[in-house]
Amino acid sequence: MQLRDALFNWLQIAIVAEARPTDGAAQETRAFFEEILRDDHGLTAFSKEADETMYHIRYEIGGRSLKLMFDRESAEQLLADIHANPKYNE
Repeated sequence: MQLRDALFNWLQIAIVAEARPTDGAAQETRAFFEEILRDDHGLTAFSKEADETMYHIRYEIGGRSLKLMFDRESAEQLLADIHANPKYNE
């Protein structure tokens, strides 16, 4: 999995996990992607921040601080899909 894809997947599930703190599957999946970021890609730190239109992901790798941006609507789509499906909202 490419770093950009891993960061986007982590971002989506982090949004879900924060919105649904009692959702054990979301918490486990977030931890899984955090492990991928650390172990497979060598990230030593990563965080997210949102503005009106974008999510800004700041991360450190090899002593360098870098940043990626993702469209807010795309990043929040997984949470919207979960909320739209009554099966997951019991």
